[in-house]
Amino acid sequence: MRYGGERREISSPLNVGDTYDVKIEDVGREGDGIARVEGFVVFVPNTKKGDSVKIRVTKVSRRVGFAEVVVE
Repeated sequence: MRYGGERREISSPLNVGDTYDVKIEDVGREGDGIARVEGFVVFVPNTKKGDSVKIRVTKVSRRVGFAEVVVE
């Protein structure tokens, strides 16, 4: 049910290729680490809760982003 015919779009603060220093806050059902960038959820494979990593955004969907760890 919609109220008032209004639909709120959430715009992503992420762009593919952007890099961020993040802390992995949790682990998702698939085992990927979960970080947040400006409140936006980002899934990061091969990480675990508590990791502090530099990530590069690889894909952005309407509600979540996906990133890989940047190896320096």
